[in-house]
Amino acid sequence: MKIIVVGLGRTGQMLIASMASEDYDIVVIDKDSKLVNEITDRYSVNGIIGSGASRETLLAAGAATADVIVSLTPVDEINLLSCMQAKNLGTRYAAARITMPDFVRESESLKKEYQIDTIIKPREDVANEIYHNIGMPGYTKLVGFWRHGIHLMDLNVLPDSPMCGRSLFDIKKSSNANMLVVAVMRNGKLTIPDGSFVVEAGDNLTVVISKDGLSETLALLGIQRKKVKKVMIVGGNSITEYLMEQMVKDGYAVTVLEKRPEKCRAMMERFPDCRILCTGEGELLEILEEEHISNMDMVVSLTGSNEKNLVISMYSWSCRIPCVITYVEVPEQLQLLHKINIDITVSPVESGALKALRFIRQHEGEEAANEIGKFYIVAEGQAEIKELKAGADFKLLNIPFKEKAFKKKKNVLIAAIFRNGEMIVPSGETSIQQGDQVIIATSRKQKIRRLNDIV
Repeated sequence: MKIIVVGLGRTGQMLIASMASEDYDIVVIDKDSKLVNEITDRYSVNGIIGSGASRETLLAAGAATADVIVSLTPVDEINLLSCMQAKNLGTRYAAARITMPDFVRESESLKKEYQIDTIIKPREDVANEIYHNIGMPGYTKLVGFWRHGIHLMDLNVLPDSPMCGRSLFDIKKSSNANMLVVAVMRNGKLTIPDGSFVVEAGDNLTVVISKDGLSETLALLGIQRKKVKKVMIVGGNSITEYLMEQMVKDGYAVTVLEKRPEKCRAMMERFPDCRILCTGEGELLEILEEEHISNMDMVVSLTGSNEKNLVISMYSWSCRIPCVITYVEVPEQLQLLHKINIDITVSPVESGALKALRFIRQHEGEEAANEIGKFYIVAEGQAEIKELKAGADFKLLNIPFKEKAFKKKKNVLIAAIFRNGEMIVPSGETSIQQGDQVIIATSRKQKIRRLNDIV
């Protein structure tokens, strides 16, 4: 599969790193010769120095015969033009990242006008991610969502957790909740667990949960989702505005701290019911104290500085704020934050790279197009959770899982099945039927692309 990646910023580099071990023919384009040389030296990819919007550059990159182009430069107009030019030259599929709110609102018309198959909107996606995690404690995070009504949750097991010392079979037996642990990280090692796996303190679990059973499951796992009324957001940007749109509708009391007067005025006009404070260049911690941060139910740090976001989150944590969410621009800092117990982090870099990778996976060969639905990378990048459709050619159709004839690969876990709009948590009696949407968990090393790959 031939892929062109335009733009070697943090998102582009993260995407290249995610694809490095795959069997792809990759060409990268960037105007920065130093970046191109660094990436081509580090990974087995080819590089072109130039503008991704240039027909000449795209032709040199092989756009006439490419399968996919993903444009991730910082300039929305270049991304749109790059995709349109590549499609006109012969590239089959195109994805463009856009960040400007005006363009995000017009994304459907832009797709038609510029012949783009997918628009990647990382800032809007991050706002949605924050919204879904309102009230969640720092040691757990809802990381994925399916249209069918299920959540994907990441959970760090604390020493006093009711899960400690119990097998997954025993945990599941004690509740009627639709949940399944699909991946475990312990001391840096991935396990795709079966029912006999015993949970220990310090384990990081990835759990599939039905939306309807979320409250019951959280209670079973000893997780208390706090009621949130008062929210403080530090930093006013497009993510802030996307988030405020949702929070205002739900009646949250929102306070925003922003240092730019012009941005404050614009937000005051757009959100008259919210408290917008212009902080100027004052001492941040003093301002937080003056605004009684300790009275807040939730603090979200969305400044453009990773260092400021770290300070805000650590200070919020020291004030025992029930829910703290930290914006991280540099992916390498995610693990640092997690080590000091600030576990709910959001990153547009991660979000954008994941969306781009999912788009590429959906178009790996004509026969596989659209077979992969939702797709997430979990367990510190070592495991994948994905949705695959059972076609008429699936080799294990209608065979109950308990039968010897149902032979699947090791380290492949069938987490859930969606049939006629309903979620099924599999048991030995379950079988896969034609048309089912099947959620599976696997090690990334197994390279599962379609459902028959699990056989």
